[in-house]
Amino acid sequence: MFNESQLLLSQTSGFVNTLILITSSYFVVKAVHAISEMTYKSIKESNHKASKWLLYAIICGIAFLVIKFSEFYYIFGEGITLSTNKFFMFYLMLTMFHFMHVVLGSVILFNIYKKTKIAGYTPDDYRGFETGASYWHMVDLLWIVLFPLVYIIR
Repeated sequence: MFNESQLLLSQTSGFVNTLILITSSYFVVKAVHAISEMTYKSIKESNHKASKWLLYAIICGIAFLVIKFSEFYYIFGEGITLSTNKFFMFYLMLTMFHFMHVVLGSVILFNIYKKTKIAGYTPDDYRGFETGASYWHMVDLLWIVLFPLVYIIR
């Protein structure tokens, strides 16, 4: 039952989403690097660089959500629900839970992005930036565990 149900999933979209999230984490790392090297002379420049990288990460987050939403649309269009079988119960619960965390992570990154646009981070105060980045990496790490569990392992 597990293997038969798993065949209804698109490994390609799961793999593409994995690449998207890994790329987004790279962009977040670049943003944190730009902020962490900031001096009082380079506040505007560092915030500007960080905002660019954050925007790329947010775009990746949105791309992930669009692909995942299209998967959900297909699954529900096939009449599959939480009660179809245990595989789909776990698949839908885990991936929807992750989906909501990506939504929240994207909102967090967007709020950090807005603050960088007004040069709101200083060399002494960018802890919230790092906290938001850590949350994004946690969401990415969770997907790296979910992807093989749900899409690959048979």
